[in-house]
Amino acid sequence: MTVQDSGKVALVTGASRGIGYGIAEALVARGDRVCITGRGEDALKEAVERLGADRVIGVAGKAHDEAHQAVAVERTMEAFGRIDFLVNNAGTNPVFGPLADLDLDVVRKVFETNVVSALGFAQRTWKAWQKENGGAIVNIASVAGLSASPFVGAYGVSKAAMVNLTLQLAHEFAPVVRVNAIAPAVVKTKFARALYEGREEEAAAAYPLGRLGVPEDVGGAAAFLTSSHAEWITGQTLVVDGGIFLNAGVG
Repeated sequence: MTVQDSGKVALVTGASRGIGYGIAEALVARGDRVCITGRGEDALKEAVERLGADRVIGVAGKAHDEAHQAVAVERTMEAFGRIDFLVNNAGTNPVFGPLADLDLDVVRKVFETNVVSALGFAQRTWKAWQKENGGAIVNIASVAGLSASPFVGAYGVSKAAMVNLTLQLAHEFAPVVRVNAIAPAVVKTKFARALYEGREEEAAAAYPLGRLGVPEDVGGAAAFLTSSHAEWITGQTLVVDGGIFLNAGVG
């Protein structure tokens, strides 16, 4: 089936696999042209081929590297002439353990990748296109940023910062650019496999909807938040969690 060109362009960070790939796939399916980024050049090339090299380009690099941010935005503008949507998905969680024992250099790395890079990309897409032409930004946060998250505390704190970054940017970029966040629970990706590998059935049993998330769940949410159906929504965090927060009550 031929997809009609939407005329819109998106930049999705950390999209060679997992949630980012699921988001890029959803945007391509509706007719957007997309630039995806990722650290591994080979994985990025494979993702571009699967998504369709006629509609997708890839720019390899580390999200927190300002030179990479600049190149990604420049390449997208050169290839497609616009950047309507930015999806800040790139993230890291290199350690598990209580905050009291974490190396502060590791915490800095988490914040550089998960929060500072998102602001950097937002600043660049704003100046390159969105300030004068409008658009939308979606930040991928996490349910870990909405409650205490034992053993992934640094990651959770960084995702809480992402939620507040969403509020700040939504306020500053209004009325021309809408900024929202998505807070997924556990999604079946390589990034999250330590949370369910070898015990998926047990992990899924905690979810009222009876399963863990898949990248397509977040892709659909991102497609909605960047669509005309969400034109009166900004500054919000959409929880995509299979109902797991329903179990947080008393009794």
